[in-house]
Amino acid sequence: MKGNAEGGVEEISTLSTCTLKKERVCTQSRLSEMIDQYDKLIFSICYKLTGDYFMAEDLMQETFLTAYQKYDTFDGKNEKAWLGRIATNKSIDYLRSAGRRGVPVEDSFFEEKEQQRGSPEEICMEEEVKRHLIQSCDGLKPPYNEVARAYYVEERTPREIAARQGKSIKTIQTQIYRAREMLKKIYGKEEPA
Repeated sequence: MKGNAEGGVEEISTLSTCTLKKERVCTQSRLSEMIDQYDKLIFSICYKLTGDYFMAEDLMQETFLTAYQKYDTFDGKNEKAWLGRIATNKSIDYLRSAGRRGVPVEDSFFEEKEQQRGSPEEICMEEEVKRHLIQSCDGLKPPYNEVARAYYVEERTPREIAARQGKSIKTIQTQIYRAREMLKKIYGKEEPA
């Protein structure tokens, strides 16, 4: 340690093989040493918390920038733990702010949306099957065409169909049963693809 002009003590950095004494100001060379030594650790902390590779890189840079700016608050005891705590706090702050903004923090948001809807091929196949079902229902004679369309295409319950048509539930159930048998015959006559 060495005395300064104001009579106070200014601590100087010494990096030996085992010890690191506390320094009041982080120099660019010291910052480079920290980055070289801890960049993989800090990145892995940020990545594990956010699950986003690119955001983890940004948070790692922010961690080292904060360490550079706030080095005078570092107590000098465990630099690795101190940097890890900064990285953890930066990641948690990011997750909180992303939650408030409604920003998805991982690609899982988009993967879930795709799984809910299915692949483009599945969507196309479903639309084709539905279109064919509508044609088949419309090809039935009345009143079975209306009942089949309401039940199979619009996915209404027999109770809803009965209320809408002003008929009893038993009548609608019978018509659904007969419409199903007619559709089985239509689909049975078609040749498999």
